[in-house]
Amino acid sequence: MPVDYLSEFLPDLDEFREKTIQFHKKELSVAEYKKFSGGFGSYAERGGETHMLRLRMAGGQITKERLRYIVETCSNYHIEIMKLTTCQSIQLHHVKAEDLYDMMAAAWKAGMISRGGGGDFPRNVMASPLSGVQREEYFDVLPYARAAGDYMMGFIKAVKFPRKLKVGFSNSPANETHVTFRDLGFAATPEGTFDVYAAGGLGINPKLGVCVAKGIRPDKVLYYIKAMVNTFTAYGDYENRARARTRYLQDTLGKEGFVKAYQEKLEEVSATEQLDADIVIPVLSKTGCGEAVEDKRIIPQKQEGLYAVFYQPVGGILTPAKAKQLYDLIKDMEHVEIRLTADEGLYVINCNAKEANKVLELTSDGAGTLFETSVACIGNAVCQVGLRDSQAMLRDCVEAVRKENFADGVLPRIHISGCPSSCGTHQTAGIGLRGAVKQTPDGPQPAFAIFTGGCDQQGKEVIADAGKSITIGDIPRFFVELGKMISSENMKYKDWIQCNQERFDNLVSKYTA
Repeated sequence: MPVDYLSEFLPDLDEFREKTIQFHKKELSVAEYKKFSGGFGSYAERGGETHMLRLRMAGGQITKERLRYIVETCSNYHIEIMKLTTCQSIQLHHVKAEDLYDMMAAAWKAGMISRGGGGDFPRNVMASPLSGVQREEYFDVLPYARAAGDYMMGFIKAVKFPRKLKVGFSNSPANETHVTFRDLGFAATPEGTFDVYAAGGLGINPKLGVCVAKGIRPDKVLYYIKAMVNTFTAYGDYENRARARTRYLQDTLGKEGFVKAYQEKLEEVSATEQLDADIVIPVLSKTGCGEAVEDKRIIPQKQEGLYAVFYQPVGGILTPAKAKQLYDLIKDMEHVEIRLTADEGLYVINCNAKEANKVLELTSDGAGTLFETSVACIGNAVCQVGLRDSQAMLRDCVEAVRKENFADGVLPRIHISGCPSSCGTHQTAGIGLRGAVKQTPDGPQPAFAIFTGGCDQQGKEVIADAGKSITIGDIPRFFVELGKMISSENMKYKDWIQCNQERFDNLVSKYTA
């Protein structure tokens, strides 16, 4: 993290501390404090007694140095819950007000500045988690994501945004970071260039992004970011907060009008500014140990003899104890680091075969099947605005499904959001759930609306359709019955659904009637 940003932002913490004190003295309302604290990547949790701190790290890259600071912070301040997020960041939960200032300052000095981690600011820049090591990638996009992250920090105090701005980079059509439906996304191409998408987003009134440029040179990405900033601030809705996201520019300007407006801003930036990114692509010098290793959680890297090990703590809840175990294991392993996924998991990368086996053993407590890698936001037990407890819902589903001992893949990964904000990215999933209320003969009951048919693969993008709601007690039974139906035919969900959509719809109707 450039030193000038650290020097610029550190004095702001004095005001943050004062506002936090005022909030706990009841001199600021929840809404007033939220509006201010979000800009520091922190929110008061449900009940207002404790806080969340969100650490931003471009591309979800956790070096050993960053991991050490996280481990030490959790130990020093008795943090018990860490949440991996769908934006490749880490949230520290149940933070005491008196500890928040010192924790935040320590994190910033460790290169994890939370400024802009929430509120109406540029958010954490995302990148494909295996960028630089993935065999099928078009090219390594992480260096450009880091450059974009550093550059966008400069807007936090200089530009007033209508709302947040999310930017992502993807190294292949897998589109793990959803770049084709973000506020701004850079999709790598086989030719070593980027296609650029803009004005997309999930949540209420979701939209796929609009392609605003094709085949741009990677060193030109900052021009396209500045053009998006200028377009958003020129045409974004500063009056109606509910419509102050870039995706609504497709409505107010029309798709063609938006592209025209964006291109005009791009021409202005290109003519007046020098924003070429001076990127040095790192070359990994590490080699394998002469041995090989195989497991469904081990991914061979494009560097011969090196591996990435996948680990998904159920629900994305990483315990501080496990984080410490990971740090103690990898701290002396050459070039080994952690990359967060956009689905609340992580990879430990650059391991040789012996190291990969050690990491595999240490992380055996994680998700064992595709269904257990399901995504869930933190839920209303913690979140102020959450409607339903996503974490409890996932735990109940996993517990019920485990008893059936279905083969891996019989049930898909599902995505659960506690409210319409889509923090669990439920609209990208084949099956998604969103907190809701169901009207029954016995009155309104806690429920989740079911979303189906979503797909995030580039070129095949579909935003899931919302259906009726299933009461929370019926949802585990729904997945058990679905699993039995598919298992009886000795199939996996991804293949079964292709020719059994009507049977699936009938099962959904049974539980939503």
